[in-house]
Amino acid sequence: MDVLSRLIELARLQPTLDIRCRLQGAFHIDHEPVAAGTLPFHLILGGDCLIRLGSGREITLRSGDFLLLPRGDAHAIIGLRPRGEMQPLRVTTGGMLPLRENGQGEADVDLLCGHFDCAPGSAALLLDSLPDVFHVSLAAESEEMLKTLVAMLYRETAEEKPGALAIITATCLSLFIMAVRAGKASPIASAGLLQLLGDARLGKSAVAIMSSPALAWTIDDLARHSAMSRATYARQFRERAGMTVGAFLTDIRMMLASDLLLRTRRTVADIAAEVGYESEAAFGKAFKARRGITPARYRSAEQARQTGQQ
Repeated sequence: MDVLSRLIELARLQPTLDIRCRLQGAFHIDHEPVAAGTLPFHLILGGDCLIRLGSGREITLRSGDFLLLPRGDAHAIIGLRPRGEMQPLRVTTGGMLPLRENGQGEADVDLLCGHFDCAPGSAALLLDSLPDVFHVSLAAESEEMLKTLVAMLYRETAEEKPGALAIITATCLSLFIMAVRAGKASPIASAGLLQLLGDARLGKSAVAIMSSPALAWTIDDLARHSAMSRATYARQFRERAGMTVGAFLTDIRMMLASDLLLRTRRTVADIAAEVGYESEAAFGKAFKARRGITPARYRSAEQARQTGQQ
């Protein structure tokens, strides 16, 4: 399995579609900030609109655009073609998804609004590498594939056949993966995991670490995987990843450990050995430094949180 697929699997992303919006003219819809572990997203099926963040920053979204807010920031959806007075919004709930409209006839924007829930610990490395506003034009990734996926979303939303919601949410996850993959090749952030994975040579060392996290990796070992000198590798790694090789290795181990703590009943000592620590004490110290809590308390707290959500 490639590194990006493995990171997305570990993040345990669960997409939920909240509402479909078909809007025209003047409109302004506020979204409050959400808790950590919840990532709001908007997918533009057709037309365009404006996203205004709490900071005042404005982003124009057009057909085929995907926008994710990894930190759950407050934002507003605003019309780009105000005509006359703002019409009242109405929400109908008879279909598969709630539908928000504000007029009759052709809409200026057709968008899906939803969110991803994730496992914060094992998703940290992936999400921390994303900017506060992750905005990607999926049309640039693969126009034909995008058209196929959007056509599927249109059809499944309109026809509401059995299983349609499962297909739509799975498609949204696919679109998220396409967005992250597209982001690897674009300068959406100055440094981070995506920049590292987008580097053909440095990415090889990330694959090596992910494949064998328990090995006692040295910079020399990883430099050989990337066919670089030790000094060049260390410098370029820090420039691309925004962190040292040692910090990245620790983050990978903590991410894998977080997943094992939640997904299995293995002892903390077993998990420590699995991710490359010779003693439970050393692992516990490193884990607390990254997560602010001991492994045992992390496990119990996350289990309690998940039980409360059910």
